[in-house]
Amino acid sequence: MKSRKDLTKKYSTKELAESFVFPGSKNAHDVQERLELFRGYRRKAKAKMTVKARLMSHLLQLRFQIEDYLQSDHFSESHTFAFFLKEYIARLNKRNNEFADEIDMDPSELSQIINQHRAPNQKLIIRLEIHSNKNFPALLWFKLIEKEKAHALVHNEDFRNEERKHVKQKLAFSLVNQR
Repeated sequence: MKSRKDLTKKYSTKELAESFVFPGSKNAHDVQERLELFRGYRRKAKAKMTVKARLMSHLLQLRFQIEDYLQSDHFSESHTFAFFLKEYIARLNKRNNEFADEIDMDPSELSQIINQHRAPNQKLIIRLEIHSNKNFPALLWFKLIEKEKAHALVHNEDFRNEERKHVKQKLAFSLVNQR
């Protein structure tokens, strides 16, 4: 087996890519036809899924969304703990009151958390882990909260300026951005 270096000496990157990837039709009609065939296949497969399999698929998709979001450096104002909790409840096909009853929580408290009027506590995070049968570990929910807190800490200039008044002396140099 030749190494990649040997191959790149002999072939261009385009030639190497074409040797591994089968070129598809560039005809728009052919592409559209293939897409429609694929959509039909997906519709048939989805129709055959049991309710349990569909629920598992939706929850797995949500878990991957949370993990992808947590791994990214990007912060989104819309992707909060409350957003993902609301999604979790919706994918279970439950009303908020019904879900609150299942985790022994006052429905108004759950509503306040979903509407971001109250911060989630550790009890809720543990109950979510237990409710999901550890499919959504407490640490996953906790990391969502921490990502929000980290963003708020870094971007809250008013708080930073307020606290600056309490520092009487600071170092004469900075280790940050030194070259």
